[in-house]
Amino acid sequence: MDRLQKCPANYVALSPVAFLERAAGVYADRTSVVYQRTRFTWKQTYERCRRLASSLRMLNISKNDVVSVLAPNVPAMIEMHFAVPMAGAVLNTINTRLDSKNVATILKHSESKVFFVDYQYVPLAVDALKLLMADPDTPHMPLVVVIDDVDAPTGTRLGELEYEQLVASGNPTQELPQLEDEWDPIALNYTSGTTSAPKGVVYSHRGAYLSTISLLLQWGVGSEPVYLWSLPMFHCNGWTFTWGVAARGGVNVCIRNTSAVEMYQAIADHRVTHMCCAPIVFTILLEAGLSERRPIASPVQVLTGGAPPPAPLLEKIERMGFKVTHAYGLTEATGPALVCEWRSEWDQRPSEERARLKARQGISVLTLADVDVKNAKTMASVPRDGRSVGEIVLRGSSIMKGYFKNTKDTAEALRDGWFFTGDVAVVHPDGYLEIKDRSKDVIISGGENISSVEVETVLYKHPMVVEAAVVAMPHPRWGETPCAFVTLKKKCGGGDNTATEEDIITYCRANMSRFMVPKKVVFVEELPKTSTGKIQKFQLREVAKRLKVAERPPHGSSKTHLPNHGTRQVEPQQEQVLAMSRL
Repeated sequence: MDRLQKCPANYVALSPVAFLERAAGVYADRTSVVYQRTRFTWKQTYERCRRLASSLRMLNISKNDVVSVLAPNVPAMIEMHFAVPMAGAVLNTINTRLDSKNVATILKHSESKVFFVDYQYVPLAVDALKLLMADPDTPHMPLVVVIDDVDAPTGTRLGELEYEQLVASGNPTQELPQLEDEWDPIALNYTSGTTSAPKGVVYSHRGAYLSTISLLLQWGVGSEPVYLWSLPMFHCNGWTFTWGVAARGGVNVCIRNTSAVEMYQAIADHRVTHMCCAPIVFTILLEAGLSERRPIASPVQVLTGGAPPPAPLLEKIERMGFKVTHAYGLTEATGPALVCEWRSEWDQRPSEERARLKARQGISVLTLADVDVKNAKTMASVPRDGRSVGEIVLRGSSIMKGYFKNTKDTAEALRDGWFFTGDVAVVHPDGYLEIKDRSKDVIISGGENISSVEVETVLYKHPMVVEAAVVAMPHPRWGETPCAFVTLKKKCGGGDNTATEEDIITYCRANMSRFMVPKKVVFVEELPKTSTGKIQKFQLREVAKRLKVAERPPHGSSKTHLPNHGTRQVEPQQEQVLAMSRL
């Protein structure tokens, strides 16, 4: 048996790109993408992706070059998930909710060669590119390509290149590079992008392929699903469903904004069967007015992740026709790592208990070789008693290759044969995990991960702030939101301070992405500390749990949607400045 060798007949490198090639053959005439009035078949999508890959090669994109994209859930985002790796390059999808500083940081750190920008985000891109040009340490400026609306072109431009023109000019028969090593990178996703040293998570073709297969099986996605893109594709490559819908010959229903009107209409018009989202989307759907709603004819399967959805929220959303499965994941785990698989015997439990069971994080996805909750110092597994806490650790093919240009943090995260998540949990007697705290103090607000340390860094720059600590506080709309505890300087000669809560919040709005801004600021004489001077955040969390957010979320408003940057056109002088740099 030792003489048996791998050959092209018995070994092919695993890559999710293969799902598209297969779809073009076996699902050729099935609808692949729906966006407003635009419709594509899988045969057409395959040809468009090959054309785009050909054009990227003509732009001198080669193996392992990074191609970035800043766009909402439009057809181009799906196509780039196949076309970029077809060209041998690495796809970097950028969070559209970041500010210009963070976008510039990602472009610089990734050394992006091409930057695709949806017309809606051109103003944001302009500001980011200006910062990049002004930075003497920028290795090079990326070539910019505007993604105009495929259904109703606006004519917005930033330089000379436009997406549809690249697709049209590409050669679908051109020979493209073949993947030889499935360990090669396919995607680069940033966990935050909000510090001077961001963590760029690198996915392999193998990991992306296996994660996709795993989620399709574990979520029970059958043939011909109709998938609504309510989850941003920039979140861990849409939890791999950017590739997975092709694997099942399904329909990608694209919507530009996650508003109640667009979601209800898409569900009704296209008979949506599946969607993924953060718990905030449940709130958007529940708050919709009668004029915004459409009847839900058949159950919609929903995979949700982020802050655990409260049991009452799950009860309400399921009564409306949504069947929810709760998952837990991280960027480093290629999206969902745990899924709360439902057991038939739970159907007989009272509704409140069913909701509590459904809100747990669950068991490992099939891709993982193992998951455990351990004492991080002794590496002993905690008892399965639902009370003993430890850190969630994972290992398997869906775990990242590592952090781009960051060997120190890679070694810290991947050690002793495990990936250390930094999340604290218990294991119940039935083997299901439930998170109890986050040792890294990450706040999950509306599906967005917010580092408390990064918010604190900005607060400390305020001229009146002496000390600051940020923790999560409950929010009726976003699940969690940052709450800042601040100690202020005294005025010269004594007396009260001069900064108000609104002053601090206004300062934060000017210096960080809006979703990171604290919704509440509490002024204290002194922050609670240990004998060694470490701030005791667990005490602050208890205080934050009892606080209420001043704002009241709108009810029944058609303007209820996740934040975006608007649709401003680029100013002529901005276009001229950037055109001169040969972007």
